[in-house]
Amino acid sequence: PTGRLRVHALPGFVLGHLAQVLQRFQERYPQIVLDMIVNDAAIDPVKEGFDCALQIFPPRSEELISKKLFPVRRVFCATPEYVRRHGMPRHPRDLLGHRIGWYSGYPTRERLAFHGEAGTVQLELKPVLLTNSVHLLREYALEHAGIVCLPTLVASDAVLDGRLRLMLPEHPLSSFWLSVFYPATVRSALKLKLFLEVLEQGFAGALPPWDRPLLERGLIGERLID
Repeated sequence: PTGRLRVHALPGFVLGHLAQVLQRFQERYPQIVLDMIVNDAAIDPVKEGFDCALQIFPPRSEELISKKLFPVRRVFCATPEYVRRHGMPRHPRDLLGHRIGWYSGYPTRERLAFHGEAGTVQLELKPVLLTNSVHLLREYALEHAGIVCLPTLVASDAVLDGRLRLMLPEHPLSSFWLSVFYPATVRSALKLKLFLEVLEQGFAGALPPWDRPLLERGLIGERLID
């Protein structure tokens, strides 16, 4: 197989996780040129001229097929230094007294549900930082600036090495799925099929590699909340 494959992907997924898969793909298929556009926008690959899009939120289109890759769990976290200065939230409503960094692209905006043994707590946050970059949120937290909500695929390393500490782990949040969206009739059908096979070998399943050590340490639960 030869030619170009145009792929649109989220930076939260690409940075730190995708390069190894790309290297494996190009070792197998050296004549395929990957044209990767990295952006947080949820796009319609048909209208934008891409062969596929790796994203969490589906575009509004009936011309697409979607294939789930892995769940995207979310956690609240902050540095131990921030906790030392400002205290640890013990209940979801305690977050209203803290500086919060929040991803601006969620469909529910700043509204979310915390799930726990005593039931569900509905809350509307009052963030002091809104951004479409989860990596900026991570850096903001590492500067001891506040509590942020991050996908575990971005937060896992810093949580495991102690730079970030989980907040309210007994009140898990709902998860999303990162999916591949592609046209029902795609121009690069063979190249896309081969690319999806390599992606699925690397990531398909209910427990991604960055979540496994968190689960083994008891920092997150295995059950997914829709």
